[in-house]
Amino acid sequence: MQPLYLKTYNQGSLDKKIVHLKNLLKRCRLCPRECRVERLKGKRGFCGAAQEIRLSAVFAHFGEESCLVGTQGSGTIFFSYCNLKCSFCQNYEISHIAEGRDINPQDLSLAMLKLQGMGCHNINLVTPTHFTPQILEALKLAIECGLNLPLVYNCGGYESEEVIDLLEGVIDIYMPDAKFSSSQVADNLSKAPDYFSNLKKVLKKMHRQVGSLVIDAGIARRGLLIRHLVMPNGLAGSKEIADYIAGDLSLDTYVNIMAQYRPCGEADKYLEINRRITNQEYQEAVEIFRARGLYRFDR
Repeated sequence: MQPLYLKTYNQGSLDKKIVHLKNLLKRCRLCPRECRVERLKGKRGFCGAAQEIRLSAVFAHFGEESCLVGTQGSGTIFFSYCNLKCSFCQNYEISHIAEGRDINPQDLSLAMLKLQGMGCHNINLVTPTHFTPQILEALKLAIECGLNLPLVYNCGGYESEEVIDLLEGVIDIYMPDAKFSSSQVADNLSKAPDYFSNLKKVLKKMHRQVGSLVIDAGIARRGLLIRHLVMPNGLAGSKEIADYIAGDLSLDTYVNIMAQYRPCGEADKYLEINRRITNQEYQEAVEIFRARGLYRFDR
């Protein structure tokens, strides 16, 4: 199964997408916050990013979902900054403090090719939302040097509908978080009260573009993979999220129900999340998803 972006490139459509995305970057509207700051002139909005790509790490990751890792690892590229900045973020140093180094699209293309040369099964773009135009620029350069791995869009789920439309024919595997269903919780912990209403729209677009996850010989090739982090005191809203996935997407949707929540970042400022989850909380969340008829879970 060839990566979708090869056809898009060969048809000449990738350049048009890059131009459109760069226009969104001028007065930034790359995410639902629509800060409209002039990032090309060095201004910074909510996410903190300017024009330069800020890169935290590039490596073969063996701690991702089993169908991404395979035997050779997921070719992971961690971008600094984030448009959510969750108070409990486990990558706080990257998303909030923006540890990393500034690079250009040429450097990023070389990172993609390096990961392919290492034998990784995919290129896994972690927190790519605020650098989407620059990523597609780098992708074009990498394609011209032989890149042919599936592209994974590993995001927080707070995405622009317009940007997701532009990514059709580019992204092979969408891997969004489904963090919260409550607008109050989303506002309190991520300053995004419209998180769930927006998430439902973009999940539907993602699923329409790539369908349910296709796994061949144990390796994910194309489709939608949703991550749901179980949080203390039911704050993630598992019931509403499971209802939406089962009722509006597909019972074949591949879901990773994650148990690794621990207090990180500024979680100690919030009594309700300043502890690990219990085994009972995790099992209750799994049963909620099973009760809706969902059955494809990461192992």
